[in-house]
Amino acid sequence: MPPITGVLETGLYVDDLARARDFYERVLGLEPMVADTRFCAYNAGPASVLLLFTRGGTLEPVELDGGTIPPHDGHGPLHYALAIPAGSVEAWQAHLTGQGVTIESRVDWGGGGISLYFRDPDANLVELATPGLWLNY
Repeated sequence: MPPITGVLETGLYVDDLARARDFYERVLGLEPMVADTRFCAYNAGPASVLLLFTRGGTLEPVELDGGTIPPHDGHGPLHYALAIPAGSVEAWQAHLTGQGVTIESRVDWGGGGISLYFRDPDANLVELATPGLWLNY
């Protein structure tokens, strides 16, 4: 079987793209790479892209010069984690609190990793996690 080398993209569906972009850019400091009225793509680290799509805005195929992107969409609160450096948890807690973000939970994992959990404006569960969370991270 050919190998899988990583998760390249994570897609979230949001009700208000401008509101979501404000959160991801102001609160998390993500930089947009490409954006239009239906989506925004963020650099989320080496070979990792976070995509925000306007909910219902991707129900039709998108025709490109190189091919077609099939329709997709999603509903309900989703979960994903962003990697943060070891030792940065307290700084992130202070930053998030300063931005008015409620931290729902902090988990100290047995392998040494720490996770912070909070919600984006569309109720998606965002996790910031340090190394030690998984055997491969």
